[in-house]
Amino acid sequence: MESLTWNLASTFLHADLAICIGLSLRVIMRKRAPSVSFAWVAVILLMPFGGALLYLLFGEYRLSERRATQLAKERPVLRKWSGALRDIPASDQEGINPECQPLHVQILTTTGMPTMPGNRLELIDTADRFFTLLLDDIRRASSSCFLEFYILNEGGQVDELIVALLEAQQRGVVCRILLDAIGAKRFLRSRAAQRLRQGGVEVVAALPAGLFRALFVRIDLRNHRKIAVVDGEIAYTGSQNLVDPRFFKQEDGVGEWVDAMVRITGPVVELLAATFLFDWLLERGQNPTEYQGITGIRPAAPTGKALVQLAPSGPGYGEDTIHNLLLTAIYAARQELILTTPYFVPDNAILAALRSAAQRGVAVTLIIPEKNDSRLVHYASRSRFETLSQAGVRIMGFHGGLLHTKSITVDDNFCLLGSVNLDMRSFWLNYEMTLVIYDRSFANRVREMQCRYLEQAREHDAAAFAARPYRQRLLENIALLLGPLL
Repeated sequence: MESLTWNLASTFLHADLAICIGLSLRVIMRKRAPSVSFAWVAVILLMPFGGALLYLLFGEYRLSERRATQLAKERPVLRKWSGALRDIPASDQEGINPECQPLHVQILTTTGMPTMPGNRLELIDTADRFFTLLLDDIRRASSSCFLEFYILNEGGQVDELIVALLEAQQRGVVCRILLDAIGAKRFLRSRAAQRLRQGGVEVVAALPAGLFRALFVRIDLRNHRKIAVVDGEIAYTGSQNLVDPRFFKQEDGVGEWVDAMVRITGPVVELLAATFLFDWLLERGQNPTEYQGITGIRPAAPTGKALVQLAPSGPGYGEDTIHNLLLTAIYAARQELILTTPYFVPDNAILAALRSAAQRGVAVTLIIPEKNDSRLVHYASRSRFETLSQAGVRIMGFHGGLLHTKSITVDDNFCLLGSVNLDMRSFWLNYEMTLVIYDRSFANRVREMQCRYLEQAREHDAAAFAARPYRQRLLENIALLLGPLL
């Protein structure tokens, strides 16, 4: 009996050792960010068999074979189509400030998305205003309504949105809703979703997830974009989900979520509509040969003067696309850099860029929620406070709710606004959408919004923080070890 037990134990240990060595070598050979690689090696080595299982489930960018094949096939179609738009704004580069040229060229090179002139932008900094405008546009829609969001949650103004979509569908408007399968899981199974489908509104889950699928694809690759396009002429994007803050996650004790959206008219709307269609057709397994001429996709006439460039990102768009763009934006700052994000778990490169900016005299201000709905993110964020404070970065804790706006303003010169958080998940796992806006006037409006956030924020007390108890430091450092995996 003892011999059998010893043999089983020996087999178990040798199997675990072989798995640990094999997967550790695989992690190392993938040449990912050192912090990410180190975190995964630690998980694999410290958790017998369990760490290997976690890595196989969540450690690699495994898309389904069908989706990966179709993504590879259709990306060149989108790039070719968007590339053709470069001929329309023949003078787009002439209006871009010299400081913005590197970012413009980088986005064009990595995503194929050109800078589009002639856009009119309206900054929306409250949920009430967003839903009021969106509902009005849907009620006036004559041809199409496309919605792509991470979360749709019933209650309040969202119930009015559902009614407006059903009424639009009844008068012949093509209504399509693409929702993340995890983020909108409850709604997708609800009676309201069934009611929409029965009324003719197409409701589709993006990146379906489940225990069986987890064996073959990563179920934490999520569609985090927020896009609405009406009649191919009006678009919205930003950080707001289809939720009424008065009814959403009130049990978390963090207050109402605070977001920002942009209402857009002008040529860049065509690119947003095409991005929606690209995601929609991927989920439906359809293969378009061209985008122009499809319902809801058509050239939009100039309506303003703003220069706008889209930066879509996610698996299949280039592993480091949005991460590298954010680094370029941070290093472009010369006088002032203001950033807002709900989830701040940067890698070493972003951390170094922020410290470098502050050390070379840039006034760097980071605004994050004082209370976060994720305890792990809360502690991981705080583990970086001391390093940032010592470099001169001003850290502000927003206490007017959960600040969910993702924005960056650089020198009153240009700004970034969209769905990207300053964390590993947004950098490498989520499908995101970012607007890069080369317009001083609009950048100033975004900065004014950020300053209103500062009026409801308390500055981080570095001295008091340094005296925090050992237990808190330990929790922060443990959370930091897991930061690359969040």
